[in-house]
Amino acid sequence: MTKRKPLIAGNWKMFKTGPEAKELTSRLKSLVSDIVDVDVMVAPPFTALAVVAEAAQDSVVYLGAQDLFWETEGAYTGQISAPMLTAAGCSYVIIGHSERRQFFGETNETVNRKIKAALEGELIPVLCVGESEAQRDNEQTFSVVKTQLKEGLEGIDTPGLERLIVAYEPIWAIGTGKTATSEQAQEVHEFIRKQMETIGGNSIAKTLRILYGGSVKPKNIAGLMAKDDIDGALVGGASLDADTFAGIIRPCSHLAEGKA
Repeated sequence: MTKRKPLIAGNWKMFKTGPEAKELTSRLKSLVSDIVDVDVMVAPPFTALAVVAEAAQDSVVYLGAQDLFWETEGAYTGQISAPMLTAAGCSYVIIGHSERRQFFGETNETVNRKIKAALEGELIPVLCVGESEAQRDNEQTFSVVKTQLKEGLEGIDTPGLERLIVAYEPIWAIGTGKTATSEQAQEVHEFIRKQMETIGGNSIAKTLRILYGGSVKPKNIAGLMAKDDIDGALVGGASLDADTFAGIIRPCSHLAEGKA
């Protein structure tokens, strides 16, 4: 039976200067140095990528970026490309985060172009999907997520889908203190896995890691991870403190048993 190794990812958003990011990474590195059965990723601001890459050397902490542009170079002021991210030491990149969709005009089409660019650049894309509170209240959760997956993954071949990670982040639970119950999260994660079977086949669906994002904290991670289709977490605010973030990571150790 193939096991899905948990991934706990920290999205630092627009927090942490270079020195602050270095200090946080060094502390986190020491706190999780003995963990081998959980993948750990942090996504600092672009300005801190280099210092975090250096601070995370020889550790279990991988480096990720919060976004990328779909071209490799050109006259695109303010943008950053996949080759730039890999050169900075990134292994992962978050794509389609709800804040990118809400504030910066991200669409399923641009998400699709960015995923293709990430794969071309040898990065692991973390595709974010999720519904707003109004959409949930109107019972549109499944239709919204289905469309985000279908359009966001249009034209992605099997090797690309094999490298993909999906993060389900109910928008109403991001930074609000509200958290989907483990049952609510599992229901959507199970739906995502079934959709991925339609998109990529049984093997893709079984091995896909699906993360939950939305006010994840040490007190609720164990309940979330106990569910069959939850394979980790995309953590926001709680990842900005090394001790708190480690308190989310450590309970996930050994929890991949039987998930396949």
